Amino acid sequence: MEQKNKTHKIGIDARMYGAEQTGIGNYIKNLINNLAEIDKKNQYIIFLLEKEFDKFNPPAENFKKVKVKAHWYSWREQIILPLQLLKERLDLIHFPHFNSPILYPGKSIVTIHDITPFFFPGHKMNSRLRRRAFKAVFGSSIRKAEKVIAVSNSTKEDVIKYFSADPRKIEVVYEGVGDNFKILPNRDKIKKDIAEKYGAAKPFIFYAGVWRNHKNVVGLIKAFEKLKNGFGLDIQLVLGGKEDPFYPEILKAIKDLDLEKDIICPGFIPEEELVLFYNACELFVIPSFYEGFGLTGLEAFACGAPVAASGIAPLKEILGSAAKYFDPHNYDEMARVMKEVLTDLPAYGGSLPAAGRRTGGKDKMVKSGLEKAQKYSWRKMAEETLKIYLKTLKKNDRNQNNKT
Repeated sequence: MEQKNKTHKIGIDARMYGAEQTGIGNYIKNLINNLAEIDKKNQYIIFLLEKEFDKFNPPAENFKKVKVKAHWYSWREQIILPLQLLKERLDLIHFPHFNSPILYPGKSIVTIHDITPFFFPGHKMNSRLRRRAFKAVFGSSIRKAEKVIAVSNSTKEDVIKYFSADPRKIEVVYEGVGDNFKILPNRDKIKKDIAEKYGAAKPFIFYAGVWRNHKNVVGLIKAFEKLKNGFGLDIQLVLGGKEDPFYPEILKAIKDLDLEKDIICPGFIPEEELVLFYNACELFVIPSFYEGFGLTGLEAFACGAPVAASGIAPLKEILGSAAKYFDPHNYDEMARVMKEVLTDLPAYGGSLPAAGRRTGGKDKMVKSGLEKAQKYSWRKMAEETLKIYLKTLKKNDRNQNNKT
């Protein structure tokens, strides 16, 4: 007989939890915090690496943390981690990334944020052996999972196309925007503080993200050069994100184009300061060749920043008509679209606005962006994810009862 009030043990692989794991780490943090508020019944086991174990405080009594010694993309992940998971006798585990251990026999759910490694391999897949291993782990995670969560319909379509996955197995659950991302008062003071700390003394365009080839940061730098020297706008560019030694072409492009005084590289920007940059910038830009979702665009919207983005399917799906789009391969077009937003041309006319002042067309973009951002919340993401957990657990319980 099915036990209607049965309490289950649900694991969450939080090895990527942490302040500097901006994408998936942010997803894990918000998932855990919101699950703690909406599910007081089931028991959650949070698996963490040693670096974050002591910093993490379980958010509710039904949450327990377990230390694991198996870094992602390692042999320990495939050999040691399954043993540690089995020890906890889980009813279900959620892997918020594709790298679940092939040898783990338990029931699982996996979230796929994107399939970037297969379009832009980067240094982590610089050998045939690594590429094969990546594909094997990725494919195994999808095949073994009870359910696959895709963060957008575009990502779902990619998973179906490249891994021949059953569409009925994949659920789309959008990510959310944190409540701390909002329009702040005293924008002029925020701009002054950023100028004093980082040197961004002029109105500036803002980019935030990793420095990898699929993000097209070099393309943004080239378009920015055209914006300054071709259109004559007196503006700076802030490239947020940790410098990556595997992609030296970014710093080389800045030097070759003689833009060292015009481009600010503050390094990794913590979330509390990220909000300030979104509020202070004149324009936020996403120049990517490939994305799975586009969360930074929504965060910028929530902070009142207009957004110009590459016209790829995932960004159009998430940002909709609130953003202005360009071909990421066409630097002239990228520069032109940025200019149109910054100066409210061609539709509205005018010149680059003074710091602290929004003008006609940008006001409309800001309003549309705020409305778009309000449709995405981490609470909704957690609620929809919990429904998938419960539906999967119910099915597993029913199958187990049929066996007995």
